[in-house]
Amino acid sequence: MLQSAPLAQPIRSFSSEKSSNCRSQSPSSKPPFHFLRFRTSYRDNLRYLNSIGIINSDKKIHRNPSAETLLHILSTVNFLKSKGFSESHFARLAYLTPQVFSPQVNPADLQPVFDFLTTELAASEEESRDLILLCPHILQSNVQFCLRPTLLYLRDIGVESLNKPTNLNAHLLNTRVKRLEDTAKFLLDIGFSQEESTKFCGRLPAIFGYSIDNNLLPKFEYLVGEMERSLDELKGFPQYFAFSLEKRIKPRHLHLKRRNVVVKEVPLKKMLMWNDKKFYAKWNW
Repeated sequence: MLQSAPLAQPIRSFSSEKSSNCRSQSPSSKPPFHFLRFRTSYRDNLRYLNSIGIINSDKKIHRNPSAETLLHILSTVNFLKSKGFSESHFARLAYLTPQVFSPQVNPADLQPVFDFLTTELAASEEESRDLILLCPHILQSNVQFCLRPTLLYLRDIGVESLNKPTNLNAHLLNTRVKRLEDTAKFLLDIGFSQEESTKFCGRLPAIFGYSIDNNLLPKFEYLVGEMERSLDELKGFPQYFAFSLEKRIKPRHLHLKRRNVVVKEVPLKKMLMWNDKKFYAKWNW
């Protein structure tokens, strides 16, 4: 179970020096304005966390956070700042992964993720930060049971440059191996060999993000059923799965049929990769 972090000092602009001075004085000698200074420090911290999008004081759950909670959040903010994050990044992190800033999560518990990104993935600090910004859930992923097995699987099938901060790479790294294996099994089920499946996924790693039932299977059925294309043609053009069935594949296929074109004689690559102007200019007679 994750443990709460020791109370950290607030960021410099909201130093706790004033409140510590208050505690050092006896109740009888403490003038009233010291109490106001403590309250001001609390309000400043609250205002700061609100300004960077972590706390929304308009929401009921954020209206009365304790001083300890604020200090804990500030310690997490400082930890992430040390990893290259800026104040403009925190609203996104807090919106997508609010648990990261909860009292139950010690900032030190996030360190293994950064160690994994820099050592095993060989990402720079900037690349690590950008990968997390693209998919903040990486911060909550377990290195041993998710990130490392996924990285090894992807490398085994030939996916390279996973340290580059692209949307695809970020979400691939946060995908469980079981999901990756299910996609590879789908290819085996429709007639691919093990080697062909591995190469296919390596050429089109985005396939791992597509739903089998709602994306891959309908496209495959349309390919072999309606278009009467062969599996070999699909093997040579993995990008087929990257095109929208309703917005690209069907309209172009139906257009060719209306023009009495022998659809099977038009290569998939030419049929789908040409832009609209070029495609419809070619077959608009």
